[in-house]
Amino acid sequence: NVVAPDDVTFGEYGEVEASLTGAPGDVDKGREIFSEKSLGNCVSCHQVGALPDVPFQGEVGPLLDGIGEYRTPEELRGILVNAKKTFDGTVMPAFYKTSGFIRPGDNYTGKAAKDPIQPILSAQDVEDVVAFLMTLKD
Repeated sequence: NVVAPDDVTFGEYGEVEASLTGAPGDVDKGREIFSEKSLGNCVSCHQVGALPDVPFQGEVGPLLDGIGEYRTPEELRGILVNAKKTFDGTVMPAFYKTSGFIRPGDNYTGKAAKDPIQPILSAQDVEDVVAFLMTLKD
């Protein structure tokens, strides 16, 4: 019962109320997605003090220590799905989006994308990252 990227409903401030999968997120899997360059690669832009073993943490995005205290799961889900709905002009990628791109390319080939475009993260990946981020309390 997965919500497709084009069917996600956003609130007034970019929040996404409903789980994309109806299943709870896996904190350990979310930590892995957040930390791995080949997966979510969140750590290339964000720092998290709770991940001292993860090298080369970025400084482009905000420090995420304590984010589970001041953001709701709904807000975090919306930011992961499409951060531009919450933060106009952000450079953060939309991790669960498959349409509405201006000029999508085919993975560094210089050619136009072939349909269909796949989201960067799956619906369950998004839920897993939200579960991990909610553990980051002060």
